[in-house]
Amino acid sequence: QVHRLRSVDNLFVVVQEFKDYQFKENKEDALKDLEDLVKKLPWTDPLKVWELNNSLKKKKTKRKKHNLQSPASRGKLSDGGEEGGADRDNTNDQEDCAQNPVAVEPTGGQDKENPQGVPSRNGVEEEEENEQSEVKAEVQASSESGSKADEGQTGEGEAKVLRFRVTCNRAGDKHSFTSNEAARDFGGAVQEHFQWKADMTHFDVEVLLNIHSNEVVVGIALTEESLHRRNITHFGPTTLRSTLAYGMLRLCDPQPTDIIVDPMCGTGAIPIEGAAEWPCCYHIAGDNNPQAVKRAANNISSLLRKNESKDSSTAVGVPLDVIQWDICRLPLRTGSVDIVVTDMPFGERIGSKKKNWDLYPACLMEMGRICTPGTGRAVLLTQDKKCFAKALSRVGHIWRRAQTVWVNVGGLHAAVYLLRRTSEPAHDTRPFW
Repeated sequence: QVHRLRSVDNLFVVVQEFKDYQFKENKEDALKDLEDLVKKLPWTDPLKVWELNNSLKKKKTKRKKHNLQSPASRGKLSDGGEEGGADRDNTNDQEDCAQNPVAVEPTGGQDKENPQGVPSRNGVEEEEENEQSEVKAEVQASSESGSKADEGQTGEGEAKVLRFRVTCNRAGDKHSFTSNEAARDFGGAVQEHFQWKADMTHFDVEVLLNIHSNEVVVGIALTEESLHRRNITHFGPTTLRSTLAYGMLRLCDPQPTDIIVDPMCGTGAIPIEGAAEWPCCYHIAGDNNPQAVKRAANNISSLLRKNESKDSSTAVGVPLDVIQWDICRLPLRTGSVDIVVTDMPFGERIGSKKKNWDLYPACLMEMGRICTPGTGRAVLLTQDKKCFAKALSRVGHIWRRAQTVWVNVGGLHAAVYLLRRTSEPAHDTRPFW
């Protein structure tokens, strides 16, 4: 059931949490305290949870090169370290944001920067300003391991030594050490305690060390890769995370038989998530870019194939269509849509902030035209908050703002707006066809 949660990126079991951990000012002393902490932590129950998770979790068929290992290692867990991740939760990393792998161990251990965001204590990505450094360092501890596993070797047999790595997420500027140093020393102590073998790539156990100012959380990862990648196979320059798409859809409370439109769908993350989670609604996706429409269609095809592989006896379709159109001249009847959910152009990678001043008011007017007066609603994501506020003030007779939720999108401080359609009728200003 935990793995079926739709709005969390990563899952891990907490070994122990320290709300107000006092770090020593001297680097060597602070790192020594982290080493000593390993022996004091209650590892037994979290490792039982990890073992149970391995026994229940379905093997990822699409996982790349990490699957080529011994049968006992197939349950290895990683919440990140994926190649080519375009989503960064913070573009303002500070002292330990090395762009290239940095050697930190004379015996060949490496640190590798992870392009994925920093998970918070409950697995949801941190929604913070870019004022602090958030760095994920994956560190391999050095030296060969022993031939016998300690209490942490759960059900793998006496002769099998588990492989592990330590991933450190550090945020805050009052630490005397870097993420690399913390993960390296903590990993060395984990290796010594359990007699596990360090392996950054083909590992069974990923130990997480999350340090946020004076808060320290030690955990064990339960997910192989971020859950936000579940529905998308063809990515575009601004593909939205499936986890965020789910949150936006949930905000507008879809009801059975609702018609839900994403007029600027990009690669289709929102309507695909909607079709998967709200199959009793009808979803329409559209974009003016033919390449985006093609990617969305490919993602829909991938979802269909996935559904077929689950139950080959009954090929189930999805209540979703994708169309190429102009957002300002939608080929939809006035008042025929219940919900509009879309990720509006930020003016960063696509379009420009200057163009948004004309685009946003036109979008809101057209969305107001197609939405049912009195009951229609819209959930819109944008980082261009100033432009959106101005545009909304111009269409206040059609849309009323009901709620604002602040979110972190790839390091950008963005907002999700829930709008409710007023009962004012919208006039169709388009020429007759």
